[in-house]
Amino acid sequence: MSWLVTGGAGYIGAHVVRAFREAGIDVVVLDNVSSGHRSFVPSEVPFVTASITDSAALTSLFSDYTIDGVVHLAGYKYAGESVKFPLVTYEQNVTGTAVLLTAMAEAGVSRLVFSSSAAVYGTPTVDIVTESTPTDPQSPYGESKLIGEWLIRDQAVATGLTHTSLRYFNVVGSGTDDIADTSPHNLFPLIFRALAEGRTPAIFGDDYPTEDGTCVRDYVHVSDVAAAHVSAAQALMAGDALQPVYNLGSGAGTSVGQIMSAVTASTGIPFTPEIKPRRAGDPSRIVADGTLAARDLGWKQRHTVESMVQSAWSAHQAHVK
Repeated sequence: MSWLVTGGAGYIGAHVVRAFREAGIDVVVLDNVSSGHRSFVPSEVPFVTASITDSAALTSLFSDYTIDGVVHLAGYKYAGESVKFPLVTYEQNVTGTAVLLTAMAEAGVSRLVFSSSAAVYGTPTVDIVTESTPTDPQSPYGESKLIGEWLIRDQAVATGLTHTSLRYFNVVGSGTDDIADTSPHNLFPLIFRALAEGRTPAIFGDDYPTEDGTCVRDYVHVSDVAAAHVSAAQALMAGDALQPVYNLGSGAGTSVGQIMSAVTASTGIPFTPEIKPRRAGDPSRIVADGTLAARDLGWKQRHTVESMVQSAWSAHQAHVK
């Protein structure tokens, strides 16, 4: 039997695929490669090129393969862009999740690990975010992820679906040079592209009430995030009771200034970041409490900030050659 990984050709999804295989669990990938890369997935892994909204493709997939559970990562993941394209966001993230849940129910597949997001919290008024922190998404992307959690919760009541949702914070780094973060919107690739083009990376605000005046965020290594998906899937297969949601965060946090210093150290490219005005709505500090995930999923931060940056830079260089 296999686990289906939707969005398995993406940056996070491809790491999840490899983590499952390393754990001895076979996988099948569904991805429309609109932002992912077929080359990120080993050639021997069954690969279905289709959108998560394609009900016929999902029905066929569940008929062709014996699927034991699903890790659902497919979707439109850009918070800022979702404000410009709300209908695309809802179509991919809400309708797509509903289509998947329908196909799973028809095929009798009853285990699901959902890729959610810290964006469901919006701009929290607390420094440490727990699973009980009120949700208040500030973008169509965050809203769509929260609605996805609701759909899964309600389907569980109706059908007995066993599930959990993992709310990631800032996912960075790489577990292998074969997989790089190629997003046009994420922090690390933005910094790397600026340096490659001879531009100076920018920091938005250096007068926050933090140690160095720059915003503090919770950065987690993509390999640690991938391992949490495997642990969640194994727990569901074992019949263990899981919480409906888990935060995947370090519990500490790193400033944007510290990230810039780590980039200089890893790349060997000296630069002084350009300081720009604060962006509206940027909180000074957001850090996640990962206690529940540590208890139930064995979650922990296994990588330093330096290794996150170094691994991301190495993969970036390999990918752009």
